[in-house]
Amino acid sequence: MKTLEKTQVSNDVLVKDMNEFLADLQIYYQNLRGFHWNVKGSLFFVLHAKFEEYYNEVSERADEVAERILTIGGQPLHAFSQYLAVADIPEVTDVHEGRKAVELVIQQSEILLKKMNALKDTAATIDDEASTTLFSDMIGETEKQIWMLKTFLS
Repeated sequence: MKTLEKTQVSNDVLVKDMNEFLADLQIYYQNLRGFHWNVKGSLFFVLHAKFEEYYNEVSERADEVAERILTIGGQPLHAFSQYLAVADIPEVTDVHEGRKAVELVIQQSEILLKKMNALKDTAATIDDEASTTLFSDMIGETEKQIWMLKTFLS
């Protein structure tokens, strides 16, 4: 019986942390939309398309995380007021310069990467293989994206 109670407590922690990650994803998504809409200058065509690609990927990730929260018995956050209350990624407004937008995408991706690693570790401690795999896959994709963006800026 104590094992079940420990698993539930750990599951509750995982759900809470996943909801905070979901909030960050949603703010990051909206920031990417803003960069997509508002980027100007010589990098417009490249970045306009790239930001659209990224926000579409983030939308899919958010859906995967929300559905995983439901699968393990939690309730995903679903209102922007909830997201803003727990997110670590700040809203970004009025960024028009491409290099600045890319720098912000890198910074925010690094925040997400740190959280993915922590979520993977938490899921592994409670033997939640599906959540561990979900975050492992996201980690590899995010690390590659960060590397590519840093290379773009160099």
